[in-house]
Amino acid sequence: MEYKLIQSKRKTIELSIDDELNTVVKAPLKMSIADINSFVEKHEKWIKKHIEDKKNRLEKYSVSKDEESMLKEKAKFHLGERTEYFAKVMGLEYSGIKITSAKKRFGSCSAKNSICYSWRLMLYPAEAIDYVVVHELSHIKHKNHGKEFYKLIERYLQDYKNREKLLK
Repeated sequence: MEYKLIQSKRKTIELSIDDELNTVVKAPLKMSIADINSFVEKHEKWIKKHIEDKKNRLEKYSVSKDEESMLKEKAKFHLGERTEYFAKVMGLEYSGIKITSAKKRFGSCSAKNSICYSWRLMLYPAEAIDYVVVHELSHIKHKNHGKEFYKLIERYLQDYKNREKLLK
């Protein structure tokens, strides 16, 4: 089985599938190629399952340029509206909203309380979108993912754990 190998000063071996459906192995510098090959062979079933899962996800969420343009416009309006609504409900102020093309994260909140959302979020159900909005607004008050951060989210979305699962 072919794989992309990245060796570095790390203590553990890691297996992942990238967006091009390549198997990626991150391994310690001192680990032998024989041990790495053995690890990959041992996890062949996991690799095949995750390649198939990722392929299905990529197909499900791939969009044309026209669809992307439409989703960006929809995101500007809808995410702006939902952010404004929840900011009022939560008593929080944000400094601005930006729509990005991020693939690996749905949103972020800067130190200056500016919120970025990926237009890709518009491919998910409304419950998931509201979770991301409340999550990012909660970072205005708590710049981490500690206990108080999640208590704040739960105050406004009691079912936040179920909503979070919709994003996976």
